Amino acid sequence: PADPPSPQEHGLDFQRLLDASAYKEMFRHDMIRWGEEKRHTDPGFFCRAAVEGAVQPVWVVSDTRRLSDVEWFRNAYGDVVQTIRVVATEETRKRRNWVFVTGVDDTESECGLDQGVAFDWVITNDGDKLSLGEQLETFLQSLHRSL
Repeated sequence: PADPPSPQEHGLDFQRLLDASAYKEMFRHDMIRWGEEKRHTDPGFFCRAAVEGAVQPVWVVSDTRRLSDVEWFRNAYGDVVQTIRVVATEETRKRRNWVFVTGVDDTESECGLDQGVAFDWVITNDGDKLSLGEQLETFLQSLHRSL
């Protein structure tokens, strides 16, 4: 079967699909469906794309959303993989204009890592800049020690 049409084929603004705007929300369900179709035929498709051509000693692969993604990286790179979960309370998320959407926010793409992963790091991002900075500094110090 052919790949679903890309954002470019639909005349969509790729950069605007990357932000948290209402523009992205109009197409979010279709993007999730397209991603699910790709993963169904090739579970490592997006993981390989994320690391293609990377040569830096440290990579940050943001926004993995499924246990299969975490497993792919762990299988490919072993013990050097560090998993980080960034959390915020529902109250904080709502202050940031998040609104729960049934059929989107309760799918694997949004909550697939809520269970089954023992994260190496959990960072709390509830708006306390000092606390966030301290947490990130601790992580960065650990990262530097492992290089």
